[in-house]
Amino acid sequence: MRRVTVRYDPSLKMSEHPDVYPPSEDSILLIESLEVRPGERVLEVGCGSGVVSMHCAANGARVTCVDVNPYAVELTRKNFIDNGLSGEFAESDVYGNVNGVFDTILFNLPYLPADDEGLLAKAWSGGGDGLGPLPRLLDAGDHLVPGGRIVVVVSSLMDRDRLNAMLEGFEVTVLGELPLFFERLSVLEIRAPC
Repeated sequence: MRRVTVRYDPSLKMSEHPDVYPPSEDSILLIESLEVRPGERVLEVGCGSGVVSMHCAANGARVTCVDVNPYAVELTRKNFIDNGLSGEFAESDVYGNVNGVFDTILFNLPYLPADDEGLLAKAWSGGGDGLGPLPRLLDAGDHLVPGGRIVVVVSSLMDRDRLNAMLEGFEVTVLGELPLFFERLSVLEIRAPC
């Protein structure tokens, strides 16, 4: 079955919440770097407002949305309903409360090298090296079908040596990039070697 290129649709209705990361340029970069197949099973970890998952669902994917932030889970559910889209929703720290097997796992990682605290800060604060929950995400176990992919947003501000070491042995493809005045964002597709 053919993949469909996902395009950002500004006409989707998007509510916001003060404790949830709003759609930003990294969200749009991730959306526009994706291709999905109708019926593809997609898990978005760290769904925030749900904007990425909504675009996948609008293009025929079967989407499960999780976030450690309970406000994000409820906001995503509301945004799906307001746009007539269907999905599954759960509060989860990476895979802690995830059931099912997926073709694609997405995460707009908290990639900034910062140790900020608070519920909203979990959306950007990736610890001292900026890698945040990436090690746990790569350990997808039975949640990813054989040949499936993990797609993440990374930043040039991350500890690149540690990132490269972590990705050693995986097949990595750059799907998109966005140069900003203070950093370069990249969307990486990560697959376990066959």
